[in-house]
Amino acid sequence: MKGNALVAQTGGPTAVINASLAGIVSQCHREPNVPRVFGCRWGMLGLMEENFVDMTEMNETKIDRLKWTPSSALGSSRYKLSAKDMPRVLDVMKKHDIRYFFGIGGNDTMLNVYQIEKYCREQGYEFFGMGCPKTVDNDLFGTDHTPGFPSAARFVALSVLQAGTLARDMQKVDQFVVYQTIGRDAGWLAAAAVAGKKNDADPPHIVLLPEVPFEDEKFLAAVETAHKKYGFVSIICGEGIVYADGTPVSASKVKDNFSNIEFGAMGGTSAAMHLHRMIAGKFGFRGEFQVPESLPMCAMDRAVKLDVEEAFILGYEAVERATSGASGLMTTLVRGDGAAYGISIGTIPLNEVAAKTKPLPKEFIAEGGLMVTDAFKRYITPLIGEIPDYFHF
Repeated sequence: MKGNALVAQTGGPTAVINASLAGIVSQCHREPNVPRVFGCRWGMLGLMEENFVDMTEMNETKIDRLKWTPSSALGSSRYKLSAKDMPRVLDVMKKHDIRYFFGIGGNDTMLNVYQIEKYCREQGYEFFGMGCPKTVDNDLFGTDHTPGFPSAARFVALSVLQAGTLARDMQKVDQFVVYQTIGRDAGWLAAAAVAGKKNDADPPHIVLLPEVPFEDEKFLAAVETAHKKYGFVSIICGEGIVYADGTPVSASKVKDNFSNIEFGAMGGTSAAMHLHRMIAGKFGFRGEFQVPESLPMCAMDRAVKLDVEEAFILGYEAVERATSGASGLMTTLVRGDGAAYGISIGTIPLNEVAAKTKPLPKEFIAEGGLMVTDAFKRYITPLIGEIPDYFHF
């Protein structure tokens, strides 16, 4: 099918989301049936407003710079498409002869691409919609991991290791440190903090995951035990940790356009702050909490080369498959069964991905729920590369 291509980046960025965009643009340039390729400014909002960037004439030098640029180069938004928007979307597609649409994003993005692809086809408009995965949360179904996660995981692992090293050496002044990661429903990033942990005394000592209901007394007992053993306590928590009844530890009640609870600064509060108060109130310890918010989503200085290359591959594979007649799919990373790390590219139907989350599997959560297993360490190690082995007396 001959026609133009349109790309949108939606939701939160990652350090490597532009690598997927670069892969899409690069491959579109190689496709004789795709005369022009456009990008939506500000995600789905740009689609509704016909706010497009023409990327047809981008040369390889610019595409390579784009590949190594953090955040979302096209700009993003959290505009939620609804059924009433679909006629407008179809009109825009027809007006610009858009026959190929690529959405780079997470759960909500895949839902939007699915809705657009389904509506256009129902209206008899020949159209090919493909999703390209992105999220630092690593919570998309159907893929071994999502581009952006390895780089964010490395950011977290290094931050927790370095902050924990500081806490160890300053334990006569500050007795604990709490580090909070993003990740609304899944604990993949919080779990990644253990990548630099080589023995029990190394940080972190306690890992709090959204998949494990939080218990005050159990947590405080673990804090006391760690403090007695090591002289300080390093705690990592996912922003979305909740009590057994579903109440957020952060006490946040603010919701976004997709009815998701806003955590951290966006919600005006944080789980880390509440944990800090809990520890200080119980033991009288002095300590700090760290909430980097979106920094792991845009830190190109800590990006993993493997992550950049996989993001790029998923982009150009999405174009290759769409121009070969595939539609309504998301490209995925499939890990091989061998001892050495290796991936192949697969696909999964968008309706199996849309608006769902992939929690940390039970086999990755240690007994007691406050640490992860060796199986998780084997999973994460090839994704984030070597972690420094710091000296200490």
